[in-house]
Amino acid sequence: MAEITISATDGSGSFFAYVARPKRTPAGAVVVIQEIFGVSDSLKAIADQVADQGFIAVAPDLFWRLEPRVNLSDRTQAEWDKAFALFNAFDQEKGVEDLKATLAAARALPGCNGRAGTMGFCLGGRLAAMMALQSDADCNVSYYGVGLEGLFAEGSTGITRPFLAHIAELDKFVPKSAQGVVLAALAPNPVVEVHVYPGVDHAFARVSGQHWDGRAAAIANGRTAAFLARWLG
Repeated sequence: MAEITISATDGSGSFFAYVARPKRTPAGAVVVIQEIFGVSDSLKAIADQVADQGFIAVAPDLFWRLEPRVNLSDRTQAEWDKAFALFNAFDQEKGVEDLKATLAAARALPGCNGRAGTMGFCLGGRLAAMMALQSDADCNVSYYGVGLEGLFAEGSTGITRPFLAHIAELDKFVPKSAQGVVLAALAPNPVVEVHVYPGVDHAFARVSGQHWDGRAAAIANGRTAAFLARWLG
């Protein structure tokens, strides 16, 4: 495990990204996109798992313009309050710019085979969907992305590259009505794969999280590993 420094494309500064490398290269790269808790211990654990599956994992610090190196958990109310405050202040379009810079940096890393995708959770799941719409990422994965119904409300997703979405049936932040909009918009697209996980809440795949569900996480992560292997090599 290591860190790299990435320059923002708007010239406003630079930010760090946690990097986990696989045992063998060349390999595809995965930009692992944070939840509202920053580049947390949980996110680093997920990046390590991605590397263990044979990919270069790069997890950028997207809150750096607000507060560098945020590392929160879901265990205390104070951490939740701070996480939501950061989420509400976060400029998502700037976040997408930083993700595009990270994508380019990931492709340029020694050992990368030139292919790179994204994988995000919660806020990161939304940003992964935005990357599917706005970037040249080779593929994108969204775990329980929030606010996707706003991105896909028109019914035509505009997604032309492989996209995988994991939806929690009992997601407290994504009601059934919103899920219906997303499913209706994504289902007709031949490059999109969507799975709904029954009986689980938001963040069912968060390592050590309050709503961790081992069965759903294992199934979702297996689908993700196969998806990434198919499109990133």
